[in-house]
Amino acid sequence: MHTSSDTPADRPQIVVLCGSTQFWEQLAEANLYETAAGHIVLAPGCNMKEPHPLWQNPGQAERLKNQLDYLHHRKIDLADEVLVVNPGGYIGESTRREIAYAASLGKPIRYTHP
Repeated sequence: MHTSSDTPADRPQIVVLCGSTQFWEQLAEANLYETAAGHIVLAPGCNMKEPHPLWQNPGQAERLKNQLDYLHHRKIDLADEVLVVNPGGYIGESTRREIAYAASLGKPIRYTHP
């Protein structure tokens, strides 16, 4: 089991996935591999690029987007490490903000496509 100096020896490393939900399948694949490696994985929980009743109303969608951004920053707070899922090297504006936030906290950051 891989642990950082700040990770208690009795708990697996926590990895948070960051990346555009347009890469939902790649996020799921990264989640699978990180879980199989023995890590606790925190990942985006909603793919707002797919239709759903929770965000069909524009007002609801905007509130939910803000809530999801807040929650994802809290996931970064909890994580020992960040894994950016960036097929083809793509990093969108929201993911750039998450990377900058993680870096400001001194979190190690890995990329699926360096």
